[in-house]
Amino acid sequence: MCAAKVTDSSARTGRQVILDSAVANMNERGYHGTSMRDIARGADITVASIYHHFASKQEILQEIMVRALHDALAMTRGALLRSGGSPADQLQALIRAWILFHTTRQLDAMVGATELRSLDDVGRRLVVALRDEQEHLFRDVIERGVEEGDFATKYPRDAVRGIINMGQSVCAWWRPDGPMKPDELADRYADLALAMVRPVVPPRG
Repeated sequence: MCAAKVTDSSARTGRQVILDSAVANMNERGYHGTSMRDIARGADITVASIYHHFASKQEILQEIMVRALHDALAMTRGALLRSGGSPADQLQALIRAWILFHTTRQLDAMVGATELRSLDDVGRRLVVALRDEQEHLFRDVIERGVEEGDFATKYPRDAVRGIINMGQSVCAWWRPDGPMKPDELADRYADLALAMVRPVVPPRG
């Protein structure tokens, strides 16, 4: 993906323009391959202007990842609140929202999926705590489904990680001009998530 210059900067806040440029550049070059000059060029501002908003490139990375995780949590929590009362309904709502985040916020999601290793200790602890919070949403639903007999998996925690990672990987290969729209992909992955935790029905005959 090309790190195209961020346009219409006057219509957005300085911080947002910088973050948008950083996300685009980090998707193309990676965190360590992206310089503050690259970010400034993409935002159509000077390097000095960046330091009015962020103390360092590390602070920019942390804000990108924390912002993305907060937004993902808001989407999945909202979907959970709007879903039905059964564990199956709730799991499908969660995975649909998870897939929609990783398609509609693809560039943010890619940075989040690949740059945890680039965070300093403070940033890593913060991001890991938010990831744990996201995992708990899925875990609570799946464990309740097992307790109520709706789900049959013997490995609920492994199922949670598998479902989360399955959804997260979408940001690495999905393309807006591909054959599947976000809603279609979300429906398909909702079926796949249920298949991971539902009882296996033996064939007849």
